[in-house]
Amino acid sequence: MHAAGAETGQAQAGVTASRRFGPYVLITSLDDPHTRIPVPERRYIARSHDGEHTVLLGAPPRGTDPQRFMAEADASRYLLGPYVAPATTCAAPGEAAWHARPYLPALPLPTALAVNGGPFAERTVRALGAALAETLAVVHGQELTYAGLSPAAVLLAADGPRLTCFGAVRTAAPDGTPRSGLPGLEPGSLPPEQAAGGHPRPLGDVFALGATLAYAATGHTIPERDELPPAVRTVISRCLARDPAARPQLAELLDVFAPNAAHESTGAGFATRAAALLGPGWLPSRVVAALCHQSAAVLATEIPRPTVPTSRQD
Repeated sequence: MHAAGAETGQAQAGVTASRRFGPYVLITSLDDPHTRIPVPERRYIARSHDGEHTVLLGAPPRGTDPQRFMAEADASRYLLGPYVAPATTCAAPGEAAWHARPYLPALPLPTALAVNGGPFAERTVRALGAALAETLAVVHGQELTYAGLSPAAVLLAADGPRLTCFGAVRTAAPDGTPRSGLPGLEPGSLPPEQAAGGHPRPLGDVFALGATLAYAATGHTIPERDELPPAVRTVISRCLARDPAARPQLAELLDVFAPNAAHESTGAGFATRAAALLGPGWLPSRVVAALCHQSAAVLATEIPRPTVPTSRQD
């Protein structure tokens, strides 16, 4: 299926209906299979056998250690923050590696740019930057490093982004092993120190955030400085500094992206400054339309019920 169009119909469902992970039947891929942006996980929209639960399901990319993948998936269950999407269900011991979270209509950032026909306006970039900066600040407050932020790791929903792919850098290779060119890692989003095999640290998340925002604003994770919107050019450029010590702190980024925003409560009970920027109009109309189409198509998809053999009566 071409995920950019969010075409989830019966014909596409038939391609994947026989593929299962645990109690879930795959409906369709979440990501465009033709994207040139590396995706840290194989991601699907799936539904439980009984049809009661629809989820976003992730599995490790081919060539990745499934045990490291599951260790990061399990750790993500404890993540806090207003715009993070932790795993809520994981594969049982002995099963093929997978994890799942409740479905919500969402498009990966690269798909959303394709639907939009190009980079986002400054308003959307600011809102995205504020939401992701706040989320990373909460994660760092848990004494964790996200080590997985990249354009494909960001899902866009109507009420804000959702950050996925926790620990993708650690999953790709252990510390001490060069990570450049490994499956699922987007080169421009990978901090130089982590590409060289260094232990992921919080300022590496700041680099990845800068690269992701640069992508949202220009379509490139390593843009020319003049391509960036003037209002955020300096701060994004600082995020992309090769020297971690030269990168800004998340609080400084939030002051740039949401300078006058007051804290508002989200539906999840978090007080967040980003919420003020995520009201109607924060996403382009084409992206909103694609989200509506995806939601309707997923709702209309039927999962074949398992056949129960009947006993013969003589």
